[in-house]
Amino acid sequence: MSRVVTFGEIMARLAPPGFQRLRQGLPGTLNVTFAGAEANVAASLAFMGEQAMFVTALPTNDLAEACAATLRSTGVDSHIVWKPNGRLGLYFLETGANQRPSRVIYDRDGSTISQTRADAYDWDQIFEGADWFHVTGITPAISEAAAEATVNAVQKAKASGLTVSCDLNFRGKLWKWREGAEPRKLAGEVMPEVVKNVDVLIANEEDCGDVLGIRAAGEDVASGILEADRYPDVARRVVSEFPNLKMVATTLRQSLSASFNRWGAMLFDATADQPFFSPTMDGVYQPYEIRNIVDRVGGGDSFAAGLIFALRSNQHEGCQAVLDYATAASCLAHSIEGDFNFASRQEIEALAGGSASGRVVR
Repeated sequence: MSRVVTFGEIMARLAPPGFQRLRQGLPGTLNVTFAGAEANVAASLAFMGEQAMFVTALPTNDLAEACAATLRSTGVDSHIVWKPNGRLGLYFLETGANQRPSRVIYDRDGSTISQTRADAYDWDQIFEGADWFHVTGITPAISEAAAEATVNAVQKAKASGLTVSCDLNFRGKLWKWREGAEPRKLAGEVMPEVVKNVDVLIANEEDCGDVLGIRAAGEDVASGILEADRYPDVARRVVSEFPNLKMVATTLRQSLSASFNRWGAMLFDATADQPFFSPTMDGVYQPYEIRNIVDRVGGGDSFAAGLIFALRSNQHEGCQAVLDYATAASCLAHSIEGDFNFASRQEIEALAGGSASGRVVR
């Protein structure tokens, strides 16, 4: 079986119990797990039965060893560049509820991967036995060295004949490595160099506007109102600018509160010039209503993993079936604490097939 390779930074995630705020829970106990967008994708793929490899750089210390052990426990094959310098990146999470949003505080400056040069990764060896490569817009946001490594990686993957996917994942708090550069402008300079080597592009409602300057007419996601039928035009404009793209997928989130979201997605087939939406009822787009969110962090990563799995699977033929699977996978991720999506393939397929009651399985 050929494998999927992902590349990026993995961090320690620190969160107070339940819905506590950091200043409420500290001093006190924080729950520590390990996560990162690309690692989340690799773990989710492994849970679905895929062979997945995660590539990163970590410092030689016990914290990083614990992180590597977590990756092994998920079934992910890791290719780690171990360095004596740098540190493990951290992020702190406050889980929101009702009208109070979740908040993320990054502590990633000086992380080992941010200091690791592009030539430290032996992509010829890494890509042996692989047919798919996945990156995001988060890794190039953390440093100039990480940006150069990401661009080099997708170029090597493309030259090696791999299918390349990228989740734009704009993070305005991270694009700060060039003094005086506005985050969107810096992302807009770097990410097109990545996207021109990509086959499958993934974004949320705002990413194409923030990174590529291509927005849906009247876009205002903060209002909680989202007009899904405007996103095929965004995809067409993106494909017009990057004709190498074969597919553009957009997750569609309506945030009515931190606890209640409507969730769905669109997949645009560039070859057929045709959009698909999921979930649907009688052929009409009808997003999942997720009324009691447990943890929404990593929802987009679970969508990316589901999309990659379904596109590579002989069991999910046709864009509609592919999108139904990916959207169901990401919907279930909202019910699971932590960044990793521990949903099984059978659970995902059951939801994609319409089993949404949540009844006890005995």
